[in-house]
Amino acid sequence: MAHDNTSQLVQQLADALLHHGWMLATAESCTGGMIAARCTDLSGSSQWLERGFVSYSNEAKHEMLGVDPALIAQHGAVSAEVAQAMALGALRHSQAQVSLAVTGVAGPTGGSQDKPVGTVWFAWALPSDTGPTLGAETAWVKTECLHFKGDRAAVREATLQHAMRTLLHWLQQH
Repeated sequence: MAHDNTSQLVQQLADALLHHGWMLATAESCTGGMIAARCTDLSGSSQWLERGFVSYSNEAKHEMLGVDPALIAQHGAVSAEVAQAMALGALRHSQAQVSLAVTGVAGPTGGSQDKPVGTVWFAWALPSDTGPTLGAETAWVKTECLHFKGDRAAVREATLQHAMRTLLHWLQQH
């Protein structure tokens, strides 16, 4: 079962965050809090998970994370620009040094020709190497778009797995 595979990944993520002395904030749309929930499955997660934002609606993205409504209007909620703004907003509205954000079309409805079902934008923000100050203004952000196949549950699970595996990769490179 996919959930069992995640526990080892969460443990590795926890170890990497603890190694750096950093806290994580999640900003989730299409996964609806699944990433934060999997993190809290691990005992002791309060040592490295600071908070999770579930910003499913455009209004929530604006109110909770400070995403500019004009950015959503111009690029759409499922875009690199909005994913990046969500990741940076999660840092600004938390005490975390690291964030991950996901926004996508899990389906079965909501897709378009430009953004078919299974389209997910990811963003990861980590402290930049430029200095000791942490926070959104000194964050390094990476975005990526992937297209997953399968039903709603498969798209959401693949999103969770990729978000966490890639964050682990970036933490290990840092």
